[in-house]
Amino acid sequence: MKLPRALEPFSSRTYTVLALAMGMSVFGSGLWAVAMVARVMALGGSAVDLSLVTAAGAVGMVVFVLIGGVAADRFRLPVILRCVEVVNLVTALSIAVLTWTGTLALWHLGAAAFAFSGAVGFFYPAYSAALPRILPPHQLLAANGVEGTARPLLQLAAGPAVGGALTGLALPGASVLAIAVCHAVALAFMLRLRLPEGRPAGHDAAGFATAGHDAADHDDVVDHHDVAGHDAAGHHAAGFDSAGHKEAAHDDAAASGHAAGPGSMLAQMLDGFRYCVHTPWLLWTLLWAMSAIFMFIGPLEVLVPFLVVDRLGGTVADYGAMLGLYGISTAVGSSVMASLRMPRKYLTTMIWLWGFGTLPFGLVGMTGSWWVMAAALCVFGATGGAGQVIWGTLLQRRVPGHMLGRISSLDFFVSLLLMPISMAVAGPVAQVVPPAAIFWGVAVLTPALGVLAVLAGRMHRDQEAHPLG
Repeated sequence: MKLPRALEPFSSRTYTVLALAMGMSVFGSGLWAVAMVARVMALGGSAVDLSLVTAAGAVGMVVFVLIGGVAADRFRLPVILRCVEVVNLVTALSIAVLTWTGTLALWHLGAAAFAFSGAVGFFYPAYSAALPRILPPHQLLAANGVEGTARPLLQLAAGPAVGGALTGLALPGASVLAIAVCHAVALAFMLRLRLPEGRPAGHDAAGFATAGHDAADHDDVVDHHDVAGHDAAGHHAAGFDSAGHKEAAHDDAAASGHAAGPGSMLAQMLDGFRYCVHTPWLLWTLLWAMSAIFMFIGPLEVLVPFLVVDRLGGTVADYGAMLGLYGISTAVGSSVMASLRMPRKYLTTMIWLWGFGTLPFGLVGMTGSWWVMAAALCVFGATGGAGQVIWGTLLQRRVPGHMLGRISSLDFFVSLLLMPISMAVAGPVAQVVPPAAIFWGVAVLTPALGVLAVLAGRMHRDQEAHPLG
């Protein structure tokens, strides 16, 4: 029986194993969001203590995400993914034991947050690089839709809900034990994961013709920096005729367990930055995304809770329900996009979804209705989820295989870079600027900068020259 387009990747047993492992790992992350708060409160910690613990997690993410991208391009992806789950499992079990023995301290929670977030910095570049090795190009959109659906549902909704229920049980640390179980199951799946070492079936030279154009455009950049034997251990999904000999040679190096020194890894990291700078559609999308995230994440995370409570007369539970709807709408947007074909004008479609999908954000700052605010965030979430599916697929189709881990981690790094600053300045700015002006400013500036990115990156011309249909 033929599966629906959105579920076609599950016809691959290898993808099914990877997707199940990803789902369990993400669910564990959702449990940790509540377990961390519960443990801090159980120790008599304050909001400042919780901020320090979460800050430790943010530091772990920023420190390791670029290194994780280099690792994904150098080493065997199943090994990286298994190591991530081992770290997660050991961390969760350690916190559980410390809880049961009554020796848990706040610094333990900070260290755990650092370890969990650092592991995420390795997980997603490796996961993203693995997909094109498993699936044919036409199934990547659906696979990214699965992730885009699973993450908000499991990490933002189901995980915290189950974690909250477990926190109320008589057994101390029950939610932490559940986290350990999740990562143990994820590890069991990862141990069964087998990825092809060479070019995957179905990815012939024509299969990634558009990515091949990009690879050719930058052959001089890549070749110049790879002559010393610094070829990355990527997924080799793209049938790049111009780079095929390098990828095959690297397979032998990876198989022999060759590891590079710190200097070599730094050189590879710089190669990723150079590739980004010399690829206009990638550079301008990342610059625009960094600006957009800086503008909206602070108002969303810091100001919306106070608007719900102070302006609408709601409660924290009302805010939680709104976030739940936001997460569900993101999942719906991802699922819908995964059910469709890759848009012919994929670059501009992605930017318009992200940019103009922000317009309803202005209503959040001026409405007195919970439902209007929730509806605005739902539109914002749905368009964001749909755009993210295109973006993930675009990276896997257009970025050369031996660069994908580094570019994926750079994308992640850019997303994280200005988040703390945005959240830090949102409160003080709201003291002198009315909320309506802040939210409408974000709503108008985001698509305006999107138009600038499309023009500066010559995206109309680029997507016509590199069709992905």
